[in-house]
Amino acid sequence: MAINYIETAVWSVLGFLNHGLLNLSAWQCVFAALLFTHITIAAVTIYLHRHQAHRSLDLHWAPSHFFRLWLWMTTGMLTKEWVAIHRKHHAKCETPDDPHSPQTRGIKTVFWRGAELYAAEKSNVETMQRYGHNTPNDWVERKVYTAFPWQGLGLMLIIDIALFGAIGLSIWAVQMMWIPVTAAGVINGIGHYWGYRNFESPDASTNISPWGILIGGEELHNNHHTYPTSAKLSVKWFEFDLGYAYIRLFSALGLANVKKTPPKVELGQIKLKPDALTLEALINHRYEVMAAYAQGLKAECAQDLKDLNVHLERKVRLAAKTWMHRDLERVPASVQTALMQARQAMPRVDTMLQMREELRLLWLSTNRSRDQLIVDLQAWCDRAESSGIAALKDFSTSLKMVRV
Repeated sequence: MAINYIETAVWSVLGFLNHGLLNLSAWQCVFAALLFTHITIAAVTIYLHRHQAHRSLDLHWAPSHFFRLWLWMTTGMLTKEWVAIHRKHHAKCETPDDPHSPQTRGIKTVFWRGAELYAAEKSNVETMQRYGHNTPNDWVERKVYTAFPWQGLGLMLIIDIALFGAIGLSIWAVQMMWIPVTAAGVINGIGHYWGYRNFESPDASTNISPWGILIGGEELHNNHHTYPTSAKLSVKWFEFDLGYAYIRLFSALGLANVKKTPPKVELGQIKLKPDALTLEALINHRYEVMAAYAQGLKAECAQDLKDLNVHLERKVRLAAKTWMHRDLERVPASVQTALMQARQAMPRVDTMLQMREELRLLWLSTNRSRDQLIVDLQAWCDRAESSGIAALKDFSTSLKMVRV
């Protein structure tokens, strides 16, 4: 009889170790792993990124504490360290002082060694002191999360094994790799190297995908660098930010308060001449306005390329199609010669490029008074409307409709 009890106990222990408390199937374990990693992504984008680093929303203490606990168990990251490094990234973007720019360190380094770059920067005392202000410093942060950084990871390992059995080791491993790959590698690496750009922000940021689902909206990285204090990362009608959808849900439950979203350009009646309010609207909405200008420039360029189909070399056509609408400082040196050849063959496009640079000077100039800038803007609109270029005339008309 005693032997039967022992045998039953042994099989019970073996069954527990094999299947855990939940006794899930393989596919159910895969789903659980994806769920756990997605919670981690939500914690990073909502709590660390939008709430703590950029203060774009206020977050209730309940989800804030949950996210802190979850990040301690799944990443070992401290709020102050992550926030400080991210703020420095924005302040020093694409310079040698940027902690993780693929433009200065190389895409391979940032993608494969992003976690190492993070670990190195968090030991920089100056970075922590200068950029880590206004982050949690309560008893739990000091006595638990900071005092026992790896114990949270160990607790997560115990939980995974208890819930899922032996396969919990694999689920835990996936959790440990998730942020180093998606955040340190994909967002910090690919998000500054490859993708599409809605706006010519003063860096190399790109939108990896218009549907921010897998990484909770962080895929819309160019939008974020253009409007860093916005709680919403999607801007265009076809873009989707899952992180903001969660924020809206928290807001409906009284657990969050959105402080800022991307500005929207509003149009009013056409003015005879641009005035002080037009200049103010242009400066406030310069990214949206210049994005609209780029669309007109692309359309004009496409029409000219069609008309010059047999007169331009393939590399010249490709350079024009890919880079003509981009700011000149963003054009690689390897294609500048071909782009100049395209400009010489397309005088209307060349005129639009020259006038775009003149328009940019209206908010870059620091040695001209407001009244002088208004006169410059009026002269710019007059030349645009008398240029004989439909895209320029249409843009000037819409510019005089923009409201503050």
